[in-house]
Amino acid sequence: MAQSMLLDRLYEIIKPITADHGLELVEVQYRQEESGWVLRIIIHRPEGISVDDCARVSRESAHLLDVEDIIPHKYHLEVSSPGLDRPLVTPRDFERNLGKKIKITFARPDDLFIGQGIIEKVHGDLITLKSGDESLTFPCDKVKKAKLLIEF
Repeated sequence: MAQSMLLDRLYEIIKPITADHGLELVEVQYRQEESGWVLRIIIHRPEGISVDDCARVSRESAHLLDVEDIIPHKYHLEVSSPGLDRPLVTPRDFERNLGKKIKITFARPDDLFIGQGIIEKVHGDLITLKSGDESLTFPCDKVKKAKLLIEF
């Protein structure tokens, strides 16, 4: 089975588990690392993720994945939250962080914008960022790098 088809199937198997527990399935990664093959499940909930959430998703996913038997290699299963410093990549990442301040680098038609702003709106693939008095709207695929600015 091709890698992209395997990831799609893993997503189909794991998404109902996370949904049953009121969690969002942010990402499923399956890749070879130094320690061997790793299946990483990233989950989110606005109120935060607990160790119990991770354990529950891990246990239920492991059980279903054993039954389905679609993973061709021995692997290590990890379940975690995206973390505060995780890059914003997809429109859903930006949407999840509406109203929050970010540091961003993206390509505009004539130059590269590097700066900070507040995520004002997400519409489809378009992100609107409020930077000072200016609102900038750009497609998500033009983002080179974006992270939340964590203020303590």
